[in-house]
Amino acid sequence: GSAEEQQHHLGGLFPQQEPLRPPKTAPLGTGMAEHLQKTGIPSGSQDKVTVPDSGPKMAEPQLAVDTVVTSNLSVKAPEFYPPGYNQNFNQNFTDSSFENRCDGYLTLAEYVQGFLNHLTEQPGCFDTEIEQFAETLNGWVIADEALQELVELIYQQATSVPNFSYMGARLCNYLSHHLTISPQSGNFRQLLLQRCQTEYENRDEATKGDETTRKQFHAFVLFLAELYLNLEIKGTKGQVTRAEILQEGLRELLNSLFSNPVDSNLICAVKLLKLTGSVLEDAWKEKGKNDMEEIIQRIENVVLDANCSRDVKHMLLKLVELRSSNWGRVHGTTPHTEATPENDPNYFMNEPTFYTSDGVPFTAADPDYQEKYQELLEREDLFPYYEENGADLSGHGELYFDEIDDEMDPEIEEAYEKFCLESEHKRKQ
Repeated sequence: GSAEEQQHHLGGLFPQQEPLRPPKTAPLGTGMAEHLQKTGIPSGSQDKVTVPDSGPKMAEPQLAVDTVVTSNLSVKAPEFYPPGYNQNFNQNFTDSSFENRCDGYLTLAEYVQGFLNHLTEQPGCFDTEIEQFAETLNGWVIADEALQELVELIYQQATSVPNFSYMGARLCNYLSHHLTISPQSGNFRQLLLQRCQTEYENRDEATKGDETTRKQFHAFVLFLAELYLNLEIKGTKGQVTRAEILQEGLRELLNSLFSNPVDSNLICAVKLLKLTGSVLEDAWKEKGKNDMEEIIQRIENVVLDANCSRDVKHMLLKLVELRSSNWGRVHGTTPHTEATPENDPNYFMNEPTFYTSDGVPFTAADPDYQEKYQELLEREDLFPYYEENGADLSGHGELYFDEIDDEMDPEIEEAYEKFCLESEHKRKQ
């Protein structure tokens, strides 16, 4: 259908491309989870919830010690938390593994929110703890309402906590392949895209809204960009593709941002294109579409006509420059083939550089590499201050450094003084 129809159906997506899910055994029996929800009794002992164990009291110090000045600053001060972060769940966290701290949770919302906060603080835990998280959810999320609630919690964290959009998109991708519940109302991915649809339909009003409205909308745009990059759709033949519908969505979001070219909208558009520009352009080119050309043309018009700030115009021009260099990628390499010296100009980029006896540099990329390298090994003056067995000869090392002339070359000295004076002048301005 047309792009409009596609956008209209942003929600109920890909029913024919269901991910092939490995069967998971749920650690919490479903009956158990239901019982927990009905009675509100935690699976651990009751006192775990109310009073976090503070551990044994410290022994009194034996020696008399001088009075120590202690700071009144608390590590739990609100200033240390990003906006949107829910502090109340922090009291449950005392050791490193998240799962060990979850016995005391009463509700699904508390368990999920706790895990999201933990991931925000320690993104490195994703790989080690995501499987257990999904298994616990599979024992717990057995009704449509619970799935809706889960989607909403992740959506809120990904669009309100700075820097969680990437982690949130990775989490969504994992859950879309590992959650076993697939109700009539739609599976995890379909509900997530429906939730995004709500925000998406409001794009034109949002870009013209007040600062708060725009800020929320920009967070949504960048989360959608991360979803486009991270959400893998498994086809019937096992092939993995991106959610094509998001490609169309991002195109329309760019249109909305450029239609109201105020600074914050343009900065959001730049971030979006830096993140997804190369991938979008590749996808469009594959279909023989030149959408990216149109976007670049639009940017150039904004730079000429819009009354945005000079800094933002500079950002837009830099972006056009980045795109003209193929988004910073080296031409002529394809990601699908094994890199070889013939097809990848960067192949030898990290190779060390050696010098022949005449001081001519050469690397592994050099056709006579073997020959020259052998010659280098045979040169006896390579390590003049070391015996053959590698023992340092009577402090020659230090002597060598002592002999180096400390004085600067007059020309360098003059340039250095000039630099210092200029810096000083700038500081005083």
